[in-house]
Amino acid sequence: MGAESGVETGVSDVREGSGAEGFYERIDAGRFLATGYTRGPWDPRSQHAGPPAALLGRAIEERTGARDDMRIARITYEILRPVPIGALELTTGVLRAGRGTEVVEAALAPAGGAPVMLARALRIRVAGDSVPAVVPGPELPPPGEVGPTPFFPVPWEKGYHSAMETRFTKGAFVELGPGTCWMRMRVPLVAGEEPRPLDRVLVAADSGNGISSVVDFGRYLFVNGDLTVHLHRHPAGEWVCVEARTSVDAAGIGLADARLHDEKGPIGRSAQSLFVAPRGEEPGRGKAPQ
Repeated sequence: MGAESGVETGVSDVREGSGAEGFYERIDAGRFLATGYTRGPWDPRSQHAGPPAALLGRAIEERTGARDDMRIARITYEILRPVPIGALELTTGVLRAGRGTEVVEAALAPAGGAPVMLARALRIRVAGDSVPAVVPGPELPPPGEVGPTPFFPVPWEKGYHSAMETRFTKGAFVELGPGTCWMRMRVPLVAGEEPRPLDRVLVAADSGNGISSVVDFGRYLFVNGDLTVHLHRHPAGEWVCVEARTSVDAAGIGLADARLHDEKGPIGRSAQSLFVAPRGEEPGRGKAPQ
């Protein structure tokens, strides 16, 4: 669910998009303006890490010269600082290019500022039906069999919580313990552009710690400084399910581990390293950029 900034200020202080229906508005090929739908639960000036994770993933797939016969199999994010709601710039670079695999990195920064979030992805060549598929089928009740589940209380009306539809088959945001939640985007990643399968899973994958929280949201922080997503298959359809479990050591380090599904079955896993502390303590990454 992203980094905690410790900033206490009003939503009105934030420069955000024009109200377009999307997490971001595209300014040009490498620049975007975040809308209020990116706002996370920790601070009104900072984004939930799901939307910027998806934006970085899309940048890696869309970059000039990207091979059409490769797909992201693993992507790891470092959340260096809270991602501010405002104008953002994306850059990409290839670290290693091979015949069957490549490693690509991307960085997200406020306009004219230092990077606040980094991504490094392993892309693997795909070749249609060249090998037998060995995967289980559906393992969870489909989203159509369960009703919508409310987000936990957030002190602002517009944000990630209002941009995502959530349906729990086990647990709830307001219940402690493991949780299984179907998630669907109500708005596209970029206004006016069709969501991609990778967008759908990366927007949802950063929610594992919220879905499976084991400490009281009102008393404790449990924010992640990273996120890793492994995918043997990209999702089909609009729904992605996060089946998550959190463990916390008394020293204040936690791990949220999740299996990822679509309606056809499992598609991969995600993991988040958590900073866990009583509210009022900060993870030490500084305040959100102005």
